[in-house]
Amino acid sequence: MRITHLELLHFRNHKKNQVDWAPHLNVITGPNGAGKTSLIDAIHYLCMSRSFVSTSDMYVTYQGESYFFLKGDFTGEIRSEFEVSCTYSRGEGKKIFVNDGPLDKLSDLIGMVPVVVLSPDDKKLTLEGPAERRSFLDSFISQISVGYLRDLIDYRRIRKQRNTLLQDYRGPQNMLQMYLEPWNKQLVETGSRIIAKRYEVLENFKEYLSRDYAMISGMNLTTGLEYQTFCEASADPKAIEEQYYKELEATFEKEVEREQTLTGPHRDEIIFYLDDFELRRFGSQGQHRLFALSLKLAQLHYYSDELDDLPIFMLDDVFGDLDLHKTGILLKALQEHSGQTFITSANPVPFEDFVTFDGNRNKFYSVVDGQITERDR
Repeated sequence: MRITHLELLHFRNHKKNQVDWAPHLNVITGPNGAGKTSLIDAIHYLCMSRSFVSTSDMYVTYQGESYFFLKGDFTGEIRSEFEVSCTYSRGEGKKIFVNDGPLDKLSDLIGMVPVVVLSPDDKKLTLEGPAERRSFLDSFISQISVGYLRDLIDYRRIRKQRNTLLQDYRGPQNMLQMYLEPWNKQLVETGSRIIAKRYEVLENFKEYLSRDYAMISGMNLTTGLEYQTFCEASADPKAIEEQYYKELEATFEKEVEREQTLTGPHRDEIIFYLDDFELRRFGSQGQHRLFALSLKLAQLHYYSDELDDLPIFMLDDVFGDLDLHKTGILLKALQEHSGQTFITSANPVPFEDFVTFDGNRNKFYSVVDGQITERDR
């Protein structure tokens, strides 16, 4: 999958802009605050309906304006050519259009244009709590499985409604158990499918992670990951369901006391290892950075094998943490990959030592004060 043309209006620090992209490598340089990240964040909006930088749509609107508009022209194997646009205005919210037709749900966009993003914030994946890793995993799987995304949305709704019952009910406990039964059934069936899919994907993902960490680090360290949930995980949802019901029964009194659902995939954890040592507790800063990079490279290669269309890969200001040797290794890997890649960099990096910028397959851009210039290299 590739984006060939992008238009921006009132988006972040771009008042009005457009740019044609190269089909392979696109390097975007310029000082901090010039608008480099804004360009790839706009592409992310058109792929995932949200920013990978900001938590709210209102924060990406150009200062003094009340709306923004984005449009991208895409091409791929499944859909030869199509257009995605995104509009947002205060008071009306956000809408996504594909070929001028509005999507009923924003979630319908997920997976249409698969995308992988590596940014400085990805250090949270290995350094911070389990919510960061669950979010990574959910986004990862949702782009390759419509069923998983649907189950995830349903599970959040079911859990919210079940929690409301636990919080509002004031009668005898035996009656509460009866009222919870239909919610328990939905929770178990949906949650078991989520756990089974997570287990299946993570088991397959281990090999990709191991290979890419070895490639980028050049170190003889063994990577590992452990999927932790409340039961013995498997790829069979039915095997999980029986354990799920038993755990709900065992935690019933605690759930009544705390007035919330305590069992399910919303409490899962993923533990990362290097040579049997837990990365979060014992890893160095350098190991954390390389591991996060390896996770995203592994995601890129996993998607490339699983999907009919290659994903778009974005690297936002990550080369400043790499020495020249690892810069060369990463750029070589990106050149060998057939998909489209976007790289932003504020610091001088000798990209031209590793990449031929011919203005066709690979392009080099400069961004200053929101203005984009294609440069000759």
